[in-house]
Amino acid sequence: MNGVIIIDKPSGLTSHDVVNRVRRILGQRSVGHLGTLDPAATGVLPVVVGNLTRLAQFYLHSEKMYEGAIRFGFATDTYDAEGEPSTVEQEVTLNADEICGLAKQFIGTIEQMPPPYSAKKIAGIPAYKFARKKLEVNLKPVQVEVKSLEILEISGDQATFRARVSAGTYLRSIAHDIGRRQGCGAHLRTLRRTAVAEFSIEDAHALSELEAAKQQGSVESLFVHPRKLVPQLPCVTANEQSAALIRSGRAVNLPEMSQSLQVKVFYGQRDLIAIATRIAGTLFHPAIVFSTPGY
Repeated sequence: MNGVIIIDKPSGLTSHDVVNRVRRILGQRSVGHLGTLDPAATGVLPVVVGNLTRLAQFYLHSEKMYEGAIRFGFATDTYDAEGEPSTVEQEVTLNADEICGLAKQFIGTIEQMPPPYSAKKIAGIPAYKFARKKLEVNLKPVQVEVKSLEILEISGDQATFRARVSAGTYLRSIAHDIGRRQGCGAHLRTLRRTAVAEFSIEDAHALSELEAAKQQGSVESLFVHPRKLVPQLPCVTANEQSAALIRSGRAVNLPEMSQSLQVKVFYGQRDLIAIATRIAGTLFHPAIVFSTPGY
């Protein structure tokens, strides 16, 4: 079974927990995901199954979109609502213009300090393992891009927002830093991922839907159509002879597709058999083969 399914991750599960659940539901060992979500966060978690786990390399730098809420008045050690207060709580009266102005300061390419409770590695060990032991966490700032950060509403001590960011951006750190600049402390109260690359929340399914589909024998109806995957690469349909050669890892001539250096090769409408790289002219070599002889 090969495919990509978008899971609407519930709060309280790690991304790895979701992968394990999918493994058990499908009875499939080869399962992965395309971008970690914090346990408290919800929303879009693309899960790759079978040979299509090899697509992960095309999503390492995928843009992501989020909606969430920042609570002002105190910071926490995890930078979100799961942590312990790290500053004294104070009453706040938020000014919409001030908060919008602060948010604009984070738009663009910025240096961001990851949260101490994060999966960032220190000498090969995730930072959160040091933080949980109350040990010093020495992380270095990383460069990320915040493409948009829009304050949607101010209500009491909270501000809801919508953001579009590069891979590796921590919205928890943005919430923490906005609170520090506001002078009252803040943390990320809620976070929902609404898109990863071409995958949106409208494509997402609950784990219970996947379980029901498995029982009904209709799992593949939940998979993203393979021609929608890696949309930056054009699709080429191979004939039976070319498909057999590609599955054996051999170069073939394919229909001309402008000057694209790489193409997705299909046999029929849904059988994604390879990602092929142009050698010269219409001659392509299968760089990644998803479907092997006898498949």
